[in-house]
Amino acid sequence: MTADLFEDFTTSEPAQQALAPGAVLLRGFAREAGAELMARLDPVLTAAPLRHLVTPGGHTLSVAMSNCGPLGWVSSRSGYRYQALDPLSGRPWPSMPESWRALAGCAAAQAGFDNFAPDACLVNQYLPGSKLSLHQDKDENDFSAPIVSVSLGLPAVFLFGTPQRNDRTQRYRLQHGDVVVWGGPARLAFHGVAPLADGDHALLGRRRINLTFRRAG
Repeated sequence: MTADLFEDFTTSEPAQQALAPGAVLLRGFAREAGAELMARLDPVLTAAPLRHLVTPGGHTLSVAMSNCGPLGWVSSRSGYRYQALDPLSGRPWPSMPESWRALAGCAAAQAGFDNFAPDACLVNQYLPGSKLSLHQDKDENDFSAPIVSVSLGLPAVFLFGTPQRNDRTQRYRLQHGDVVVWGGPARLAFHGVAPLADGDHALLGRRRINLTFRRAG
């Protein structure tokens, strides 16, 4: 699947739902591309296997993570950061598949953010019971670029708030192929994922894969 095919796909005008100023949910945007996206996943995870990272506070994340692209996000007792080398192998992270990069750029443009060029893609695998606590994506050097988050597999409840932690969050059920884009005034919104309910997805089985594209450098 080529970048041109993703450009054609955006002409289908997916259902858009505004979450906040600068934040848009694109319902089903990546549904037709799901098989292509998953076909590129195995080589990425062979080169950089999924792992459960430890937070600076010593908590082990229930979500298994990996990265691709020039930069990868990592966490350890020494802090959160982006780095060019996988700490497990000492080698550069695997290249970001061009079809993934193209989809992220098209989704960003659909949400009003042109010329998005991600240099990092965080791969998250959720199994039943996995969750992600409320947090901000704030380890990037430049907040002018949006975040593009692609959901594949089992449905999940996405929590989305504001840049103030104590503000109430809204809950959105994300299905296979849904894409959330947030930037501008929503760029530092707190967000998370509620514990994943069990189920069986036709393409991914008992798991959810989330691809989060960022401009980190």
